Amino acid sequence: MSVLTWIETELSKQVGQILSWTAVCFGLGIAIYFALRFEPDLWGLGIGAGGLSLITFFLFRLKAPSRFIAYFPTVILLGGFAAGLSAHLHSAPRLNLHYYGPIYGRVVTIDRSGSHAVRLTLDQVVLARIEPKKTPTRIRISMHGEQDWLGPMPGQYIGTTGHLSAPNGPTEPGGFDFQRHAWFLQLGAVGYTRVPVLEMNPPEGAMYIGRMRRTISQYVSTYLGGDIGGFAAAVTTGDRSAFSTEAMQALRVSNLAHLLAISGLHMGLLAGFLFAAIRYALALWPPWALRWPVKKIAALTALSGATCYLILSGASIATQRAYIMAAVALIAVSLDRRALTLRAVAIAALMVMAQKPSSLLSAGFHMSFAATTALVWVFGLMRNGPDVGLKSWQRTVFGLFVSSAVAGLATAPFAAAHFNQWAAYGLLANITAVPAMGIIVIPGAVLAALLHPIGLDWVGFEIMGLGLRWILAIAHWVSAMDGARVAIVSPHWAVLPILSLAACWMILWQGRLRWLGVLTIALSLFIWTQSDRPEVLISGDGKLIGVMGDDGRILSKANGQGFVAKSWLENDGDAADQFEAAGRKQSDIFGVFRSSINAKTFVHLQGKRGVKAFTGCHEKEIIISDQVIEKPVDCQVIDARFLKNSGAIAIRVTKTGALRVQTVTQRRGQRLWSPPTPLP
Repeated sequence: MSVLTWIETELSKQVGQILSWTAVCFGLGIAIYFALRFEPDLWGLGIGAGGLSLITFFLFRLKAPSRFIAYFPTVILLGGFAAGLSAHLHSAPRLNLHYYGPIYGRVVTIDRSGSHAVRLTLDQVVLARIEPKKTPTRIRISMHGEQDWLGPMPGQYIGTTGHLSAPNGPTEPGGFDFQRHAWFLQLGAVGYTRVPVLEMNPPEGAMYIGRMRRTISQYVSTYLGGDIGGFAAAVTTGDRSAFSTEAMQALRVSNLAHLLAISGLHMGLLAGFLFAAIRYALALWPPWALRWPVKKIAALTALSGATCYLILSGASIATQRAYIMAAVALIAVSLDRRALTLRAVAIAALMVMAQKPSSLLSAGFHMSFAATTALVWVFGLMRNGPDVGLKSWQRTVFGLFVSSAVAGLATAPFAAAHFNQWAAYGLLANITAVPAMGIIVIPGAVLAALLHPIGLDWVGFEIMGLGLRWILAIAHWVSAMDGARVAIVSPHWAVLPILSLAACWMILWQGRLRWLGVLTIALSLFIWTQSDRPEVLISGDGKLIGVMGDDGRILSKANGQGFVAKSWLENDGDAADQFEAAGRKQSDIFGVFRSSINAKTFVHLQGKRGVKAFTGCHEKEIIISDQVIEKPVDCQVIDARFLKNSGAIAIRVTKTGALRVQTVTQRRGQRLWSPPTPLP
């Protein structure tokens, strides 16, 4: 057999998976767009995709393998074009100065910040001394201090006085880019207020669904109270604002945090419960069961319930994916087709990516589709495999164990990469806690909704409370075990892309070559083990530096810049907090921090006090400051003027002993969401 014949034979085997490979290639195009260091020409992408589409159209008249020559490159270009178009459509004004003054706007969403302060996202913004055309489309402010007199509600107009500034860039080169995230949210400024926030106008007719969500959330959380109420509100409306940070951490350490996000589990359980309840209820009346298509009626009714749940929950990325999967499955049931297939997963992925291409970069997208794809694939293999003769209850128990193990294994590398931790007892927690969600919590929620019109919703809430108390008890029990949380170092940037493509290859490719995917997954994990961290990190404003020491990273101060410090330590795989990491430092005298590495001494001048104490330096010193240093010096200086253009800085020691400096601006390049500053 010639090489060309062998290639055609292998490609012909993949025809049945063309839709799944289409989703993979579309996502690959989006990923390439975001990985570029320059902004590609949108017209060029569009013309290229259009030209290849014409070529593909003509090639589709040929044999199946020949169609792939232009089809998949076309899909990749279309993915890049969709991402570029979305980026241009989300262009909005961004604040280019520090602002302090009056703030007026309409509440769009309500959540909580990392410090658990109530946080408001506003549109229709009015800022003093800022022209309307330069005013951000949306801003986000955190409310500090006592604000009990205000009950925030979507659609409500509020006024306050506060601080605002442009969204910050990555905490280090290659880190999470909040400026890119804010760009796609049209978030032009973030800040805080410590003065009273007042209602200027009550909510109007718009944003009715948002107000309904908020009202239901407050009603549910108030009735059940505490973290149980916050948990119930989260699984019914997606609002986590009443859930404490301590309980959230317990869920994360025990690998149960996915129960808090309305995803495939919740949507599947709700749709499955409605489908089964309606089908069995109709079957109890023989005339209906014999004359009506009971299964199809149950499927379409369950789809209506899932649609209401999607609207009520706020339609996050995970919820959209779950809804599309449920919708495809229920429609397939109504058409007497197989419900769960990889094609359904591909359709869901394509719809989510086409609507919001930037979602491809989110942890929710990665973990949601990793779990779903793995579960559909594994249960497909089990369905087509030999019957091992298990009884009904044994199949149920075995299915629960397999689903928890597969979902946990599939999401583990993504969770470790995004959250820098691995839940050592996650499988135990999921096996003991997840059944309560399907058996107790979801039925209780449906019952509460049905009984609400006659004032008996408390019956459903009490049932929900039983299940949620059990889940939180398991979370606290497991998270308190020794070694429950294992800190993980951030992987090399290439690990997740290689791992994702290799996993797709292993699942989708038909033939023996699929085992190349297994080898490539092993290669990506090996690359992860070889990942190194920068010896020196400098924050984008120069207010914090971290130097790697024998016991971990040494931070220049024990408080302030808490988010940056936490991000650095988590990426290092270091379980220490900022105070502990700052206690490792070598010297701190009058606001001057010194730390040496590889014959170079890094001197951090902290604030005006540090600059005032600075008398000079020699060539083996590198001076870092959050102020502008005007004094003539004989050493390298990284001050506020330099950092304004460069962003955060990472310094590595090469094998030859030289220092290799990389800035955020160098790593990211000039993109639409980059600050309007030149390369350093």
